[in-house]
Amino acid sequence: MVHGNPSARFSTDNLFGQEKRPVVVAGPCSAESREQVLTTAKSLAEGGQVQLFRAGIWKPRTRPNSFEGLGEQALPWLMEAEETTGLKAITEVATPEHVEKILHAGISAVWIGARTTVSPFAVQAIAEALKGTDLLVMVKNPMHADLKLWIGALERVATCTRGQVCGLHRGFSSYGSHEFRNAPMWEIPIALRSEMPEVPLFCDPSHISGKSEHLQDIAQRAMNLGMEGLMIESHPSPEHALSDAEQQITPEALDQLLSQLDVPVQHVVNDKAQESLDALRLQVDSVDEQLLHMLDKRMTLAREIGALKHKNKWSLLSVARWRDIVKSRLDWASQMGLNHDFLSKILASVHEESIRVQGDEADMKRSKQA
Repeated sequence: MVHGNPSARFSTDNLFGQEKRPVVVAGPCSAESREQVLTTAKSLAEGGQVQLFRAGIWKPRTRPNSFEGLGEQALPWLMEAEETTGLKAITEVATPEHVEKILHAGISAVWIGARTTVSPFAVQAIAEALKGTDLLVMVKNPMHADLKLWIGALERVATCTRGQVCGLHRGFSSYGSHEFRNAPMWEIPIALRSEMPEVPLFCDPSHISGKSEHLQDIAQRAMNLGMEGLMIESHPSPEHALSDAEQQITPEALDQLLSQLDVPVQHVVNDKAQESLDALRLQVDSVDEQLLHMLDKRMTLAREIGALKHKNKWSLLSVARWRDIVKSRLDWASQMGLNHDFLSKILASVHEESIRVQGDEADMKRSKQA
């Protein structure tokens, strides 16, 4: 039996209609005790910059014997935090049983984690459990960089629930040692925004960074990209946290972080400014068209090179030539002030496509000779 009506306690009309970004979700990685939950929620509410209070109670950890949350016993603490501070409680669900328990407790917002989003079966089961409810549901991106899988999860949930569905960018797993715990790969949430512009998009700097010192930069990047909100882990004593201690910050540090954000306005209201922006965008359109014509010309040359290599029985790949291209183009980039990493990715993509085009040309020549 559901305690009350969650939709009556939670409305996204004002939440996403507010003029000031970001909408902030904050709280500890895990609910560890009633005292910890209430103390954190009270401190976050006093800062006046947080709208939703988060705490994990079911923790799908990577390996066993890690703290996996206190489960159902923590639900009353979240509701008490909501009732005493006014911050709406939100927690993670990974199974239909979790959904049943949060509905019974009266929780009005949930998120679906990255380890769950990877499974369409699991997402569908949760979506079915949410059918007919008005809960706010945030869907994290899958662990690996699969845009279609993320979109599919959002669509599954949106089909079942009557509430607001949001995307939550938490970065992507990659093998080896890297600067961030999870690679941001900003092109993925940008592509999601393009595919589903109606879906509010949040960023989780805590899980992207893995360390508290990177939180400010990640949060700022999210604001620069026009994301509606942030989810940041906050603990009264991060060094004593039972999970993800390195990426959590105190409520006071969070308040300072949020105060230092430079949040661009999303809508240009000045007519002259809008005219200037439109004029610049027209120039961008023109440059993009020129770039496409130049790429078409380059691929035409690649086909001619492929035909010549086939005729002379030369290898498609010339390592010495590729090294010369990379060196010379990066030298040109330095003179123009272009970012080396950016240009390296472009060069690699163009070179890969050129080799493919040359191979296709050689295959066509061979088929004609057969």
